[in-house]
Amino acid sequence: MRVLILALALVCSVATAGAQQIPVKAGVTVAPDSVRIGDPFRVTVGIRVPKGGTIDFPRATDSASTVQSLDPVAVRTSADSGAVEQYAEYRVAAWDVGAQAVRIPDVIVHYNGTQRAIPIRASVFVKSLLPSDSAKRVPKPPRALYEFSVFPWWIVALIAAAIIVGLLLWWWIRRRRKPPTPVVVDPFVRAEAEFNRIEALGLLEAGERGRYVALMVEVLRDYLAARYAEASLSLTSTELQRTAREWPHLPQDRLTRLLTEADLIKFARRPINAERARDLGRDARSIVTEEHTASQPATAPAQAAA
Repeated sequence: MRVLILALALVCSVATAGAQQIPVKAGVTVAPDSVRIGDPFRVTVGIRVPKGGTIDFPRATDSASTVQSLDPVAVRTSADSGAVEQYAEYRVAAWDVGAQAVRIPDVIVHYNGTQRAIPIRASVFVKSLLPSDSAKRVPKPPRALYEFSVFPWWIVALIAAAIIVGLLLWWWIRRRRKPPTPVVVDPFVRAEAEFNRIEALGLLEAGERGRYVALMVEVLRDYLAARYAEASLSLTSTELQRTAREWPHLPQDRLTRLLTEADLIKFARRPINAERARDLGRDARSIVTEEHTASQPATAPAQAAA
């Protein structure tokens, strides 16, 4: 490594007439003096002035030059009691090849109310990174911004995604068009559940005796409508009695009495006590049980198990 030291001035005088002379010593060191483009290197500027003087170093190199600062200047002071000696270190990099001048603004020295500008001169040699026979080499053409492989895999991925979406759409449409599977509930099972629900309401205890009888008879009529197509809910009690005469599994007399008394309670507001209302409810429930037992006989294995 070669160290370049330029002695800028040993003893200088102020240009203006009558001004006091300021003795200044200055020097510049470039290390290393030969670098590659973009590589950082250091430029050290040393200034020595009489005791009591001050030195103002520039913060960075000239931003318009090819040698530019990478960090702010670092200033250190030498331990000399007889004078003020400071060193400014600039970490820089060159951005062009060949001999490049390091342009640093003047250093300003102040002493006894006067000042003096000290010019800084330094240079560095920047080596080229190209091989010596670069003139015989042909550079490759610029690469495309986007490169695609020979086989268009993105097309395959797009087709697979379209197939998956199509299958999901077909499944969704088919599921929507598929009619719901009807849930078939045995009329006797449904009637028993309704009887139990009405009993759990506690209508008799609440004084709703007429409502209790009406609900129990309504369950009976729902059961007959589910068992026999002719027992439509639109029939009156009298019409239902005439129609029920053709069904051998029903107790005709008990059904007639129950429907007649229920009509009197519902429409004529006939008074009824809790005990009689409970009896009518039991009668409706027993008619359903007897009809189910007579019309739906148990199978032989079920009878044996019973």
